[in-house]
Amino acid sequence: MKNKKLLSFLMIIMIASLSLTAQGSKDVSSNTDEIEINFWHHYSGESAENKTLTNVLIPEFEKENPNIKINAVSHEWSELHDKILISSSSKNLPDVARCDIAWLPEFQAMDILVPLDTEMSDFNTVSSSLLDSAMSTAFINNHYYGLALNTNSKIMYYNTQMLKDAGVVVPTTMNEWEKAVKKISGKNSKGQKIWGWNEPGLSAWNICPFIWSYGGAITNEEQTKASGYINSPESIKAVETFVSLYKEGALTGFNSGDIPMTDGFGTNRYAMMLEGPWKMAELKGAYPDLDYGTALIPAGDGGAISVLGGEDIAMFKGPHQDAAWKFMKFMTGEFAEEEMAKCGQLPVNKKALETDTVKNSDFAPYIEAIKTAKARPTVASSSKIDNELMVAMHEVLSGEKTVKEAMDDLAIKIDALL
Repeated sequence: MKNKKLLSFLMIIMIASLSLTAQGSKDVSSNTDEIEINFWHHYSGESAENKTLTNVLIPEFEKENPNIKINAVSHEWSELHDKILISSSSKNLPDVARCDIAWLPEFQAMDILVPLDTEMSDFNTVSSSLLDSAMSTAFINNHYYGLALNTNSKIMYYNTQMLKDAGVVVPTTMNEWEKAVKKISGKNSKGQKIWGWNEPGLSAWNICPFIWSYGGAITNEEQTKASGYINSPESIKAVETFVSLYKEGALTGFNSGDIPMTDGFGTNRYAMMLEGPWKMAELKGAYPDLDYGTALIPAGDGGAISVLGGEDIAMFKGPHQDAAWKFMKFMTGEFAEEEMAKCGQLPVNKKALETDTVKNSDFAPYIEAIKTAKARPTVASSSKIDNELMVAMHEVLSGEKTVKEAMDDLAIKIDALL
């Protein structure tokens, strides 16, 4: 009888001990069990990035971490965003995902992301190895919900021959830029219409660089208020300049039926444009003999401020957080970042930026641009704010409202969204 009681007592202790051990770990599986991490991303299937991920990075990570297997699943960009939204209701989320920086505030508001700065003890060490500007995209409501994975910005491309024909030097200030855009526009020797500037859209990605460079803003720094910022004199001046150039026939590209950006630039119809690093590859493939140059966006009262783009890698709430964190650290480490740089991804790892791979590439002007580039509002309502900005821009371009009227109304709408 005593032996049975003793045996029962010992079994209770063992069960309690095992329970405490399981609760004390962020991974349900033991160290000897194989853990599978689901990694969702939007590297397109046949891209160099996806091939590098599949054939170089994942094998190297699994070699370094033999008990962790990576199940990488490729999605289309918009499909991935929607799938995460749908999967959140069924609790069938990935462990880790490559997310557009604009998605994180929305996912954070849904309470499906892990706050890395409070859950990962070495977060500060890891984050300090990455660019501050890129890491700012993951900072939401005073916590970090991701690691910067790759970054990009936009710089000015100029058609050398078109500037030469118009007797225009490369503009370095917004005043010079406005005059140059007007002077170049008109008709070429063939009688074709030409424009000084091409702008393919009216979203924050397109309009913010002008607002910021003129000294304006979308919101205050705390991202709690738009009134007094999006409708400030500086913001209004930026939009008024944009609108006046459009109405004078010096700027176009966002209307249905306009010449596509690459073709217009490559065939000497658009003289200047603001674009990302992918444009170099496009021009090399489509117009290999085109003579063009690049420069920072012209500086206004606010400086030369471009827009920050890119992707973050985020962790979703789940049972394998320790393993997921190891993978996130690997993907943002020097080795993985340099390998992806070979595919055209601009790295955020500071050591990777110093490698010959990056220094000998075409990244130089973009690395300079991201030093001052800003991120669009990192709030849950960012996509709605973007839509309202586009509506306001259409209103002023069509003459439905004055710039001040549209920006005053926009400020009220954004305040409500914030």
